[in-house]
Amino acid sequence: MEQVPGEEQVVERVAALDIGKAEVVVCIRVPGSRAGARAQEVCSFPTMTSSLLAMADLLRTHRVSRVVMEATSDYWKPPFYVLEASGFDPWLVNAADVKHLPGRPKTDRIDAVWLAKLAERGMLRASFVPPVEIRLLRDLTRYRADLVRAATADKQRVEKLLEDAQIKLSTVASDVFGVSGRAMLTALIAGERSPQILAELARGRMRSKIPLLEEAFLGRFNDHHAFLLSTMLARVDATEADIAKVEARIEEVITPFAWARQRLDDIPGIGPTAAAAIIAEIGVDMTRFPTPGHLCSWARFAPRTQESAGRVKGRGGTGKGNPYLAGVLGEVVISLSRTDTFLGARYRRIARRRGKPRALVAVGRSLLVVIWHLLNEPDATFNDLGAEHYDQRSTPARQIRNHVRQLEALGLKVTLEPAA
Repeated sequence: MEQVPGEEQVVERVAALDIGKAEVVVCIRVPGSRAGARAQEVCSFPTMTSSLLAMADLLRTHRVSRVVMEATSDYWKPPFYVLEASGFDPWLVNAADVKHLPGRPKTDRIDAVWLAKLAERGMLRASFVPPVEIRLLRDLTRYRADLVRAATADKQRVEKLLEDAQIKLSTVASDVFGVSGRAMLTALIAGERSPQILAELARGRMRSKIPLLEEAFLGRFNDHHAFLLSTMLARVDATEADIAKVEARIEEVITPFAWARQRLDDIPGIGPTAAAAIIAEIGVDMTRFPTPGHLCSWARFAPRTQESAGRVKGRGGTGKGNPYLAGVLGEVVISLSRTDTFLGARYRRIARRRGKPRALVAVGRSLLVVIWHLLNEPDATFNDLGAEHYDQRSTPARQIRNHVRQLEALGLKVTLEPAA
């Protein structure tokens, strides 16, 4: 191994991996033979399992204590899992934290050396990678979310097809894919074109809309539309069947974390499906996040402060976080916004002053704080403060001030006089 100049380091024996789809470039840095020197070795391995096992043996030979790698698409997973199974504690680091100096050459070898130098000086932070059990659950919940999106996209295609055929069923029926809607769509595919016969297929409360349904079916639906509609409905049915199978598997995998799911289920707006998705994304061990603020920051539900020369230059956006976690929290917040709960009142209160996007992030952050406490403290319980919490804490002077500000915002001049 060549001897290279060394500087003061925090970790003596490190290895860094620059990962591609077919090849992994490894840089190993250990103490050199001379005082203050570093011994460095750079080599490449194919990403096949046997080669990765040989790489693990090489790292073990050099008694490497820390292995770091950059998060590159999904290519980091095979090396990470092999090293994890081999007894190492690999670190996955954020690509934004390891950018090379601008203007320098960029190759896989240089990237690996740069990453190793950052690691040995303790300048990197490990990203959150959940344990194996949570990773299995995460695969299922994410696939379920993808299937739901696929089914929604196919349903939207059906509605567009009906519009093309001048069938205005969606303007009359709130759910085109309900019992009545599916019966009518099946009849259309079978060749039925009579608006009166199609409208008579309505069930329950839909029967009160039969005259409107007869008008809605006055269109130009033909065999071409019937072929496309049959194909689209087959895709919807197949996807929904897959969703049911995935949900059944989720119920099996989440059994060890049923206690966490039950605790999250106490929060208004969070049902079993949302609770499973949240657990899959953040896990159940909150020691990974020392405080609720760390969890909110990791999830990007906290604004970034930009300060220079002692001056705060405004707060930046929250940044890009976990899209699956953000999606489920967004759905929970939207459902909460229609409830008479403290979080629902908080959303409406902020939305009036700051807008709906900021209200969604603020209430999502409140949810993460509650979730952190419920999962971290066994004795913690959720107690809803109620929609009247803000009104009860508001003093008459504060209420007067708020009303005056609202009137002044409308361009009015307000003069206050005490009542007789």
